[in-house]
Amino acid sequence: MSIADNIKSLKKETEADKVILLAVSKTKPASDVQEAYDAGQRLFGENIVQEMVEKYEQLPKDIEWHLIGHLQTNKVKYIAPFVSMIQSVDSLKLLHEINKHAEKAGRVIDCLLQIYIADEETKYGLGFDEAIELLRSDEFAAMKNVRIRGLMGIATNTDNEKQIKEEYYELNTFFEGIKVSYFRKEESFDILSMGMSSDYKLAIEQGSNMVRLGSTIFGGRVIKHWKNN
Repeated sequence: MSIADNIKSLKKETEADKVILLAVSKTKPASDVQEAYDAGQRLFGENIVQEMVEKYEQLPKDIEWHLIGHLQTNKVKYIAPFVSMIQSVDSLKLLHEINKHAEKAGRVIDCLLQIYIADEETKYGLGFDEAIELLRSDEFAAMKNVRIRGLMGIATNTDNEKQIKEEYYELNTFFEGIKVSYFRKEESFDILSMGMSSDYKLAIEQGSNMVRLGSTIFGGRVIKHWKNN
């Protein structure tokens, strides 16, 4: 199947479930992104700032770029003028930096709080208690150039479907609780980004309304030696 065929088939599947499809184009050449774009895809996810900036410069400007990888505070300034969403907000310090550069760019940047749900020490993210602490903080209340749109989580990399389901179920439950407690009056708090190529069907079952798919669209990953982001 070509990239275009994969996009069409996955769009049909996700739209039937009222789920947003984010095409994860990290490590893929701009020509692959263009092929997906020509098939109607507009949302693309990158995890390295330098790679995202290069593709942004080369590709159509109505693409919505989502940063989905760990973001260092000193890299925020490079994407603040154009990024559509930062899905990997894992600290108040990072959110503060995003707010600062969004203000400079005259923008409000949509963000997701990345919540740590995996049984793995290598993953980034806020604990449930840390996310609540962030949302209750005076610093967050003072920020005018970021908008929290929802939560993102990455499940444990395991074949144990029961464990994956439980992790996604917990995140969905937390999402609903946060929505009621902190965003009851804000319809814009509406995104639960869960699920990648290996587990997106389980994530959708557990309430995900945005899935991040790479290899399912573009085929196996080609590892490129980008400089550290």
